[in-house]
Amino acid sequence: MAQRYDAVIIGGGHNGLVSAAYLARAGLRTLVLEQRHVLGGAAVTEELFPGFRFSVFSYVVSLLRPEIIRDLELPRHGLDILPLDGTFTPLRAGDGPKAGGGDYLWRVNDHGRTVRELRRWSRNDAEAYEEYGRLMVDMARFIKPILGIVPPDPASLDPRPLRPLAGLARAFQQLTERQRAVFVQLMTMSASDFLDQWFETDPLKATMSASGIIGTYQGVKSPGTAYVLLHHYMGEIDGAFRAWGIPKGGTGGISNAIGSAARALGAEIRMESSVARVIVKNGRTTGVALASGEEISTDTVLSSVDARRTFLGLVEPGTLDPAFEEEVKRFKFRGSSGKVNLAVDRLPDFTCLPGVGEHLRGAISFSPSIDDMEQAYDDAKYGHWSRRPYMDMIIPTLVDPSMAPPGKHVISCFVQYAPYHLAPELGTWDDNREAFGDAVIDRIAEFAPNIREIILYRNVQTPLDIERTTGLTEGNIFQGELSLEQLFFNRPVPGYARFQTPLRGLWLCGSATHPGGGIMGANGRLAAMEVLRAKGRKVA
Repeated sequence: MAQRYDAVIIGGGHNGLVSAAYLARAGLRTLVLEQRHVLGGAAVTEELFPGFRFSVFSYVVSLLRPEIIRDLELPRHGLDILPLDGTFTPLRAGDGPKAGGGDYLWRVNDHGRTVRELRRWSRNDAEAYEEYGRLMVDMARFIKPILGIVPPDPASLDPRPLRPLAGLARAFQQLTERQRAVFVQLMTMSASDFLDQWFETDPLKATMSASGIIGTYQGVKSPGTAYVLLHHYMGEIDGAFRAWGIPKGGTGGISNAIGSAARALGAEIRMESSVARVIVKNGRTTGVALASGEEISTDTVLSSVDARRTFLGLVEPGTLDPAFEEEVKRFKFRGSSGKVNLAVDRLPDFTCLPGVGEHLRGAISFSPSIDDMEQAYDDAKYGHWSRRPYMDMIIPTLVDPSMAPPGKHVISCFVQYAPYHLAPELGTWDDNREAFGDAVIDRIAEFAPNIREIILYRNVQTPLDIERTTGLTEGNIFQGELSLEQLFFNRPVPGYARFQTPLRGLWLCGSATHPGGGIMGANGRLAAMEVLRAKGRKVA
């Protein structure tokens, strides 16, 4: 006889775990089914080489919602976020005002020090940085409530779902004329053009514009990327906007803390339990069938995997309306990111600032100029991985030494661009994996020539590898691009942005839903709240 649960969640990523915790807290008998041996989806920590542990995919945190941390008491379950101290941008010889072996741009969490550093480059930029920072915090505070709003269906005649937007409309009216103009610019402009209005220092604009392209198949000059910049600006740690951190023990530390909270609240989590399909009878969900052949009975299924995998992979063909399936097929993924994880026996030595120092403790951004960034995108537009990519590198062992043996280090390199669909003449990603890894090392070597001699092991994750391991379609880290036409009530499909699906009892709770991707948890929380409302349960 099939086991019965009040709710079954497909996928043990952080959003699925958040949903499980909230549903269990409300008294529902809840089961999470995770296909892998490790919890967390893309937010996992694994020992890829003896003694070296990596945040294999997602590697930093900023967007995790404070209300989730509070409601689930995550610090009590082991969550510990260690702050990253700023961003270091190395430059080549001849770039910047400093003579010799190359210059650098180094912004730290100490605002005064950052302003002094910018003044070395441009007095105008140092002054503009103050105003820019205040204005962006104002924009983040204005738009942040949208992270807790369930999107309305604009075609519905029911006015009740529109009520949360009334507060946002009132807040917009209270903005100054200048703030309203900037908000419109953020919704429509490219990251490069938006920053051009403020700054003249090329490495500063390039490094700041990088937040506008993370996880998108767009360049810094593509319209709409200014919003993605704002999306990342909404992150906070302990109330500090735009602060980023490394979870102690890697990003798996976040997933394990949420999983621990869910279990403590009564949820059951089963590993190595791959779901083969969602069982549907007469338009209603009645359970799930596992790859093992086991069937589990429930009237409520929440899928934390992406929309394409859910509707086109887990639901029997012919169950859904063909017009709806076409909408799902139109949802854009366009995976564009890769990851290279390195185990090293000592630290990289940057020509522009030799030796070990504070500059290695934050993010290291390989973004010397706007043209460098756009040329990396030029390769991707034609199906080629970037020969000289943009990279965001961190050395987590300088903050959390437990990730490697004593005296050794791990290095995480997030890389763009790595288009999922390669040009035919390149062959497959299996053919290109090592060459792509070599290009990443070559790029680092432009600024830190000792990189090749310090590498003990390397692990190259192409978008195809990310898809194979995590199930993220096309390796897209946000379960679908964060482009403007795929946000709010259009995410993932117009008319179905309220976490419900055309099949009664089937819900989405992953990053393919509003408010998008990142280690945020808002999707899972909002989905759980909607399920509880539908069941007539009290929503805390």
